[in-house]
Amino acid sequence: MTAGEASPVKIRIENLSLSFGGVKALTDINLDIRDKEILAIIGPNGAGKTCLLNCINGFYKPQQGEIYFEDKRITRIRPDRAARMGLARTFQNIELYTGLSTLDNLMAARHVLMKQNPFASALYFGPAHKEEVQHRKVVEDIIDFLEIEPIRKKVVGSLPYGMRKRVELGRALALQPKVLLLDEPMAGMNLEEKEDIARFIVDIFEGQGDTYPDTLVLRDGVSCIILVEHDMGVVMDLADRIAVLDFGRKIAEGTPEEIKSNRQVIAAYLGEEKK
Repeated sequence: MTAGEASPVKIRIENLSLSFGGVKALTDINLDIRDKEILAIIGPNGAGKTCLLNCINGFYKPQQGEIYFEDKRITRIRPDRAARMGLARTFQNIELYTGLSTLDNLMAARHVLMKQNPFASALYFGPAHKEEVQHRKVVEDIIDFLEIEPIRKKVVGSLPYGMRKRVELGRALALQPKVLLLDEPMAGMNLEEKEDIARFIVDIFEGQGDTYPDTLVLRDGVSCIILVEHDMGVVMDLADRIAVLDFGRKIAEGTPEEIKSNRQVIAAYLGEEKK
């Protein structure tokens, strides 16, 4: 997985700053996120990684700076509009409908793509029924891809942690995203669970071709992934480029090889370990 120099910029962040009262969470962040790449955002705890994702998809409203998605200004966009535009994400703390089944959680994500009005849906038969069948086919393909068939009808709140993380990834895929924002998708997992998620991320990025011909997000893949992760082994294996944050500032950016040899990055992590 190599990001070509000619790959177009998918998301451009210019001079972004975010504060909570007197606390500066982000300061003058400039970052280009390109198509056909996995960009990892790393840094010590409290560096501003999640805040940056929250600004991109509208959960936080930055006080300064601009964010552009495919050359469209999305600074301070509403989260629902961000989802409709193709920005989907998972959360550091799992945000699922715990009282619903796996299948229902994934179907809930499809509502932003449904075109029938409430009156047609109330009648159920006809176009609304046909549309629901099509969306359910996509959801079933995602369930098959993520190997969660045994839990498709189980209530999410009763599932083990690793499976809930997988369901949340499935819900993000069900939005049919152009950009996938993954906030610590492997946090709290054992080695086997991490290997599974890493494999899914690679397969999502590369696409599955004719294996899922009717499900675009699996067939064509998601060509732009932003990954926040603490496991440096995973980051070095998956990422095409890495941006490093520390105390809300970007202190480095480059390929995994360049970041690995950057003394400023090493010092930031050593400082974290001493706390």
